[in-house]
This record gives sequence, C-alpha cells and structure tokens, in this order.
Amino acid sequence: MTAAQAALLTRLRDLLADEPVLREVAMFGGRCLMVNEKLLVSASKDGGLLVRVPAERHDELLVRPGAEQAEMGTGRTMGPGWIEVAPEALADEQGLAAWVGVALEYNRAITAGDPE
Repeated sequence: MTAAQAALLTRLRDLLADEPVLREVAMFGGRCLMVNEKLLVSASKDGGLLVRVPAERHDELLVRPGAEQAEMGTGRTMGPGWIEVAPEALADEQGLAAWVGVALEYNRAITAGDPE
C-alpha cells in the first residue's frame, strides 16, 4: 500500500465511521470500501478514487474537476456509473465528502431496492 492510498483510506474511514455495515476488500487494483455489502468507492494507489455513481448521473458528474471515465486497464473503459477522481480533486475534505456523498446516495438507493 502506498502512502497516498493509506492517507486516503484514513480519510474515507473517518467519513464513513457512522455507516452500520462497512468493510474493506482488495479489488480493482485498490482498496474498496463496501457499505451494505455494495462497493462504494475504491482508494487507488496514487491517492485517486474510483466512485460508483448512478448511471443516469454519469455524464453530469464527469464534468466535475478531476473526474474522468473509469478504465479497467488501459483503453478498457468501465460502463456508466464508474468514475475515477484524480487525487488533486480530493485534496480538501469538501472535495472528498462531495464524491463520497454521491456514492452513498446511490448506495442507499440500490440498497433500499434490495428484497429482504
């Protein structure tokens, strides 16, 4: 684990401390944080963030500073709903909290739709 990834994970854990079901998994070349057993975000080795967002908001969110279409390897784009955010866009707590907020909103929406 790199120092940038470790620092981001610490910040993410602090933001998500009140979530009732939180666990970490190594996946997508990073360290993923799962909420309600669904992937929320993944901290990349460079300190960037892979964020799971609603597919219908994908294009709108891509115009935010530091956001780009997520790739699973060079030239292999992931579908709508997966955005990579550059470390610079996460430098302050407001930037990180905004992306985590979008991911949590989507996580809660898809969790609410799960059958019991």
